[in-house]
Amino acid sequence: MAQGSKWNAGLYDDKHSFVWKMAAALLDLLEAKPGERILDLGCGTGHLTDKIAGTGATVVGVDRSPEMIQQAREVYPAIRFEVMDARELAFDEPFDAVFSNATLHWIKEPDRAITGIAKILRPGGRFVAEFGGKGNTNELLKAAERAWSKTALPGLAPKPWYYPGVAEYSALLEKHDLEVTYAMLFDRPTPLEDGEHGLHNWLKMFGAAFTDGLPAEQREAALATVEREARPTLFHDGHWVMDYRRLRVVARKLAA
Repeated sequence: MAQGSKWNAGLYDDKHSFVWKMAAALLDLLEAKPGERILDLGCGTGHLTDKIAGTGATVVGVDRSPEMIQQAREVYPAIRFEVMDARELAFDEPFDAVFSNATLHWIKEPDRAITGIAKILRPGGRFVAEFGGKGNTNELLKAAERAWSKTALPGLAPKPWYYPGVAEYSALLEKHDLEVTYAMLFDRPTPLEDGEHGLHNWLKMFGAAFTDGLPAEQREAALATVEREARPTLFHDGHWVMDYRRLRVVARKLAA
């Protein structure tokens, strides 16, 4: 998760359920089996962790956000959830698989995360992930830049995300003896929930880094300006549609 972020777990579940509901194909790639030990990295409020547990696998969910983990523990008390930074993974026993959905684009130090993933996988174990890839949210970022250029706001904060391409991320994985067996970068336009309010909710949930440094009275005005700039390209038929591009990868840890 973004460093310093405090996540609103209720807003996440109420208005951004697409994050986990659109992960069916990724779960198919995981092919979890009864008795396997699987880590759900960046588990959020635990919905996908529960689906993995439903296969008969022993699953552990970790997330950097205490708010997310608290809600996951309340909803799924039979599953083990831990507050843990993806850059500082530490377990006594290895895993058969590490699964991650919509998390790794928040890690701007990808080498540290991959080092930990490789360390906790058993030889032959697999890594299955999907997250924002090269070109993700380009139209939104352009709208934010235009919005800031038309106001007297301080400089636009650097984007809080890491969006790699196939070659870049594959090279990082293979550097750590994780052999890439599948990799795809693809467009996935994603309708946001709550009609007219969809982009506003999204910005408050995922784009807070852009406005965190602003005085409170300027934040809402900044968000409204971004919405106006983004509307011609991202608002269609009564809904905001985010210009998502996803990177999906599967890799296996080579035997020593």
